Amino acid sequence: MHGPVKPKMGKKSALKKPALQPSEAIGPAVRGVAGHILAGARAVMTNPELSSQDAVHEFRRAMKEWRALMRLLAPFIPDAERWRVEARDHARSLAHARDGQAALNAFNDLLKHGVVLSERTQETIRSRIEDLRGSEERAVLTPDLQVTIVGWIDSAAAAVEAWPLDPFDFSAIAAQLAVGYRGARRRIPPDWSLASDVELHEFRQRVVEHRYQMELVKPLWPRFGKMWTEEAERLRDRLGKSQDLAVLERLTGPHQPLARWRSRLTPACAERRLQLTHRAARIAHRLFAERPRAFRRRLETLWHEGR
Repeated sequence: MHGPVKPKMGKKSALKKPALQPSEAIGPAVRGVAGHILAGARAVMTNPELSSQDAVHEFRRAMKEWRALMRLLAPFIPDAERWRVEARDHARSLAHARDGQAALNAFNDLLKHGVVLSERTQETIRSRIEDLRGSEERAVLTPDLQVTIVGWIDSAAAAVEAWPLDPFDFSAIAAQLAVGYRGARRRIPPDWSLASDVELHEFRQRVVEHRYQMELVKPLWPRFGKMWTEEAERLRDRLGKSQDLAVLERLTGPHQPLARWRSRLTPACAERRLQLTHRAARIAHRLFAERPRAFRRRLETLWHEGR
């Protein structure tokens, strides 16, 4: 029986993020990573000082990290797929509470990149998006749902303690990291100008998974690992901003809150999304230039050299 998963505490009571180290056993480290994710998710869902908006955002981010870990551990943990799907469902139950914030982010991004609107128009549009965001939060993040999610987190944390990870070899981790890398690489759009919102969203999902999975092995080569995850985060950011613009565009449709400004906002959204996808394409081809087999060999070499 394993002891309870207790994330380490760093300066200012911040949770120290665990990762794999060649000099340490893999099983306890992986359990530490899982416990850290769940502890962070529980903290945001039970923090009375956080706004609903911030709680939803941080919880959804934690669940992306959890789902990435569950996908990586799927061959080794009997219930990994169930825990991944349940995390996805809980995150989706809060998804609508993010639409208003996504639209507001997109609108602010347009203003920073040359869209000219009068102060009065800006205030009116922002007010309508804020109204939408407020109604979403009141409708979605209810006390009952918070209790349900916290109960699920506690159940997942208890399950982590029994994971059969002690007899574990790094080559198995490297193989799964290569699977995630390959999955993202295969979803790079062959023609970015023709890529649909669905295709870009699916690519972003794989990039997010790869980015979080790579956090596991950053200590293997600290400088390059940091650069790698930062590059993946930049790619995620460009794709995310493009996705936010799609949400804003939907709000300009018939009978939608921003329909009055469709002729002003839609062309600006299209132009900005084109800029973002061009930048995303450059990052993607740099990040995923290596073949998956070579990527896996590099990880294994770094691991053995660090032992």
